[in-house]
Amino acid sequence: MIDDIRKLSRPVVRRLKRLIQRTKDPLVVRRASALLLLATGKSVTEVHRQTAAARSTINEWRELFMAEGIYGLTPLDRGRVSWTVTIEFMNVFLPLLHQTPEQCGYARSRWSSELLAKVMAENGHPVHASTVRRLLKGLGFVYRRARPTLNRKVPGKAAKIKALHAAEARQSAATPVFHVDEADIDLNPRIAPQWTPRGQQPRVNTPGQNAKCYVAGALNIGTGKVVYSEHIRKNTSLFIALLENIKRQYRRATTIIIILDNYCIHKSRQALAWLRKNPKFELVFQPAWHPWLNIIERLWKQLHDTVTRNHRRTSIRHLMEDVRRFMANCQPFPGANPGLAKL
Repeated sequence: MIDDIRKLSRPVVRRLKRLIQRTKDPLVVRRASALLLLATGKSVTEVHRQTAAARSTINEWRELFMAEGIYGLTPLDRGRVSWTVTIEFMNVFLPLLHQTPEQCGYARSRWSSELLAKVMAENGHPVHASTVRRLLKGLGFVYRRARPTLNRKVPGKAAKIKALHAAEARQSAATPVFHVDEADIDLNPRIAPQWTPRGQQPRVNTPGQNAKCYVAGALNIGTGKVVYSEHIRKNTSLFIALLENIKRQYRRATTIIIILDNYCIHKSRQALAWLRKNPKFELVFQPAWHPWLNIIERLWKQLHDTVTRNHRRTSIRHLMEDVRRFMANCQPFPGANPGLAKL
């Protein structure tokens, strides 16, 4: 410890000069130069005029040097304090990801980075929400939409899925297999995000009074060919019109297998009467509440993404023209890319 800055010994002065010559830190050079000026008898005011450092700062440098010597001239690390994930931190953090906020006493259905940071701070591990987000990405977590799953038992589900796969395995030229479903076409556009300048929200005109039309489609799982029919109502007539189109285009087929859901028009008296007159058709019903088993749902998603979302048609007639154009461009599905087709 140094008693008086004005009574520095010659070895200490030489060390200060050597420090100025060898160090690469300009702040250390500035501090050592100010102390050498003080050691030569300069006042704090005079050193302030020569170095442009504040008087209080010069006094702090002098006190550090007198208390710690040369080592007191080295500044502390600047910038963000380094933070390292510890085993203790992960032992608290990882179990939280497998719990819900309600289990931890919070009125929230899913975790946010801010809430995770708050819970970690309450457990003695303060961390910022942005650090939590970086840590989650490092652990392989992504922020994505959840998939709804059925929270109830479906009678005969395993047997129906087995029958569905068995029917698909029978696919051949003589026994074509189709996935069948219906889609609603609304004149009232389905709102979806789109590219737009920052700070502006796009506007989509709505008709005021909605109009609807319905499309029934059958996707050949072997060739990707799509057969469809249209109707102003979603009734048995729409379903039978689709079956008639399939029958007309596949005259040489000995058996036609139709995989479809349990909608009422597929089991109506009129539909059953038509099927009795056309015994080459076999219906295989998928389990209830399992639409993802029907691959034509992917076609309908692409139809809505291409045609009905944010559309600007003012009549259902023009909108259905777009639907027909899409159905012509989507074949064979999914090999074609109707979303890039020209008018």
